[in-house]
Amino acid sequence: MTTYSKLKTWRAQMSALETSILICTREALLTCDCTDKSPDQRAPQNHVFVAHFFGSVVNVLCAALSRASRAQLKDCALLSREDIAVLLITRNDVWGRHGIRAKENIEDCKAQLCVEMKIAIIGQSSFAVDVYKAIRDNGHEIVVIYTIPDKNGRADVLALEAEKDGLVVKKPARWRKKDPATGKFHVLPEMLEEFRNFGAELNVMPFCTQFIPLDITEEPKYKSIIYHPSILPAHRGASAINWTIIKGDKKGGFTVFWADDGLDTGPILLQKETSIKENDTLNTLYKRFLYPEGVKGMAEAVELIAAGKAPRIVQPEEGASYEPYITMKPELAQIEWNKTQQELHNFIRANDKVPGAWGIINGEKLAFFGSTKWKKDKMPKKAREISVSEVPGKKVFVHDGGMLLPSNDGKFVNVDTIRLENGKSILAKTFGLASANKEDLVLSPDEKESVEKLRGIWKGILQMDVDGESEFFEAGGTSADVTRLIEEIKFGTGVELETSQIYMATSFDEQSNLIIKKMRGEDDNKLILDKIEMDINRMKISFPHQMFINGEFTDSSNNTWYESIDPNTEKPICKIPLATQDDVDSAVEAAEEAFYNGEWGTMNARDRGRLMYKLADLMEEHKEELATIECIDAGAVYTLALKTHIGMSIDTWRYFAGWCDKIHGKTIPINNARPNNNLCMTIKEPVGVCGLVTPWNYPLMMLSWKMAACLAAGNTVVHKPDQNCPLTALKFAELAHQAGFPKGVINIVTGSGREIGQALTDHPRIRKVGFTGSTPVGAQVMASCAKSNLKKCSLELGGKSPLIIFADADLEKAVRQVCGAVFFNKGENCIAAGRIFLAESIHDKFVKQLINETKKMVIGEPLDRSTAHGPQNNKIHLNRLIEFVQKSVADGAKVVCGGNRVKRTGFYFEPTILTEVDDNNYAAKNEAFGPIMCVQKFDDDDVDDVLERANNIEYGLAAGVFSKDASKVMRVAKRLHAGTVFVNTYQKTDVAAPFGGFKQSGFGKDLGEDALNEYLLTKTITMEY
Repeated sequence: MTTYSKLKTWRAQMSALETSILICTREALLTCDCTDKSPDQRAPQNHVFVAHFFGSVVNVLCAALSRASRAQLKDCALLSREDIAVLLITRNDVWGRHGIRAKENIEDCKAQLCVEMKIAIIGQSSFAVDVYKAIRDNGHEIVVIYTIPDKNGRADVLALEAEKDGLVVKKPARWRKKDPATGKFHVLPEMLEEFRNFGAELNVMPFCTQFIPLDITEEPKYKSIIYHPSILPAHRGASAINWTIIKGDKKGGFTVFWADDGLDTGPILLQKETSIKENDTLNTLYKRFLYPEGVKGMAEAVELIAAGKAPRIVQPEEGASYEPYITMKPELAQIEWNKTQQELHNFIRANDKVPGAWGIINGEKLAFFGSTKWKKDKMPKKAREISVSEVPGKKVFVHDGGMLLPSNDGKFVNVDTIRLENGKSILAKTFGLASANKEDLVLSPDEKESVEKLRGIWKGILQMDVDGESEFFEAGGTSADVTRLIEEIKFGTGVELETSQIYMATSFDEQSNLIIKKMRGEDDNKLILDKIEMDINRMKISFPHQMFINGEFTDSSNNTWYESIDPNTEKPICKIPLATQDDVDSAVEAAEEAFYNGEWGTMNARDRGRLMYKLADLMEEHKEELATIECIDAGAVYTLALKTHIGMSIDTWRYFAGWCDKIHGKTIPINNARPNNNLCMTIKEPVGVCGLVTPWNYPLMMLSWKMAACLAAGNTVVHKPDQNCPLTALKFAELAHQAGFPKGVINIVTGSGREIGQALTDHPRIRKVGFTGSTPVGAQVMASCAKSNLKKCSLELGGKSPLIIFADADLEKAVRQVCGAVFFNKGENCIAAGRIFLAESIHDKFVKQLINETKKMVIGEPLDRSTAHGPQNNKIHLNRLIEFVQKSVADGAKVVCGGNRVKRTGFYFEPTILTEVDDNNYAAKNEAFGPIMCVQKFDDDDVDDVLERANNIEYGLAAGVFSKDASKVMRVAKRLHAGTVFVNTYQKTDVAAPFGGFKQSGFGKDLGEDALNEYLLTKTITMEY
């Protein structure tokens, strides 16, 4: 129970003392606590008059009169409430007797002295409901509620709420009548008499559309207060919010004023203001500030009146204005097209959503909503031009983001929604498209039941029979009914609809179809794509073959293509767009918009995680299809693709999905700026738009390693897969859309690294680049990042990883591991063991075993489940492997196994073993990136020498050591210069373990918690208090 409620209860219990009048001097009261003070130290001879105070407090204060001269009480003066508060502070025992904490500040005490008033609420709407609740909860007595009559048998929400509380509710159709003789209006005598009988001491009018006569507003003891949504004296009238925005005011707000004769000119009691944001609409300004703060403001005004502190400030003449009621005069909401961009933007948003700024477009009356100023220098990609006679320039442009309306200063305003003349709303981007035929869905019994539930909901709200053609708003549905409709649909069918969807689907058939689609999990924003379909690997597969930009699959801007080649058959699979600089710009623009202005930028971290989990689930559902695509596009062996290429990709998305809501900063103790204190903290923020460039050896896995961490951190992405194998990336984009990722978050552009990869690294609006590729190209990437805008970059580059086999190793295991370390994924592996160092004492035997193990490998088609070794990724790479062997042999190496192209169709190369490779051999210094094993000897006892040789190269991606001597392997592992060191194993990577190199193998990490930091910024915040 609140302190106020306790005091109220005491007063009721002590009714015999309720009318006691206490007359005393402050001197007398203070004397009780200051008896040791001399007379000149005591308070001056002021007096206090407290009437109808709580009986328990009266008793205590009366006891203080024992030392006061009652003769002095005749000429008492009324002290201010601040003085009374001081008295109560000195009398803490008053509060202590009733278990209330001693008051320590004057304001708290003043609050306890507010008079409980009898109040009449006159108004309507949910705003009036919340004002009523706030006043009621502050302890005042609501004696009557006056609101509007029922409409179509439905009571206003204020009436419903008050009746629930057992209050008297009156619904007069009118308050006054016109005198035929004088032409003047007079209050209805019976209304005035009725009102007087309730004994209201104050009228509170939160929102009232009826004209309340002056006789009523002046009747209560404290008169009447009214809420007005502008900073008076500006914008008097019923459309105050509209005109505040139309006039381009920088500040908006509300006024609580004392009621006048209806012209909003009464004295000001209270005002609050806020800055008007660039894209605030009537609706957003009301919801953001005018409604919530207005409720508080009305309650505060009542408390000021109760405390005797309510001012009456005469409204100044300067700045006064009175504008007409736009809703009652539809012509006032018509757009005059000869406006500047700012004027046009202001006018549209000022009437959004009520009544809706409208204009004539080719003879059709359209209302426009969702206005923003178009700030770009060029038209959006694929904008449709529509000739319009009424607007400047005679053209409007329809594009994916809405409709561009021209202004008279050569600029544009973009709107996202249009209301047609029949009252139906459509997305502006669909304007001018042929209407789809009515959709007839085949319904299941459960779906038919849901349709009938919807029919019952409509019937209950509209109080009429409903058929398929019934229109919700034409039948009398209101905005308040929309709220009820959404809640009842949610309760009855389990489907959650947005307000905008109700306005889009206004007929019963449209709405029922919308609900059925939602129940089926079908996306309203259906993805249109040109799929390639194939019957292969004992299944039907399909995949897109266009770029993915801003949530849509699209061709390149110049309509150029190249062919993706199957490395097994050497035949084309399909055509792929060759992106241009314009396409990269469009993708970056989409990513930037999604990051700064889209849903992604404001999404909760946990919701990001849910999207990523859902994407991982979809990838798992399609894992056989994804693995098959990776086989035909990249030459991956199916069994390996299923387990590693796709399996580890799925694991990566799930791992980083779990990190989304665990990214946080720290609080840091720092020296305080005495005598004040300081708080220092860090927060982690996403970088922004990131460009990712990935190679062809693990197409989907490399995408996942980088993109999952990038999105978990909250960034948006433009990704360029390798030109040779982009198909799983494009299929991934389809699944990401299906998972519900907002448009612009993921963008995929296809084409050459030389042009498109370079365009990403050079782009001034990309803030981070993640690159996996060769060391020479990585150096160019780093230089471009530095030269363009000093963007952050992480590089996972080439390797020539040493693997040391000591004589005491488990040789049988080591042989298998060495073959896997070199030939895994056809040797197209950045951490492949590029140099095998064998202890001299085991060299010959070990090589023989390697040859035997290698010859067991089955070379064959990727989709054959028995295949261990498939085709190389592309023909250029195959030719480089042939050249690699030739150069190595010319330098003295010996081919003891393989070394040739396989004589069959496809880009097949034999698993190859080279021996007698010294440290200066071409094979010892260069990365093969293929199935070529380079074997070198070392002296069994000279550990330092083999370590020096292993480290004597500019690569440092990975390394390995095999030995049964735990002490030895730990010493060796510590001294190897590599980002990852394997001991008695190789290729064992995990999504939780950071992966990245040293030296010219690059910097930055993929995987693990460390990967997140590549896509985050640390901000330090220091505050003083």
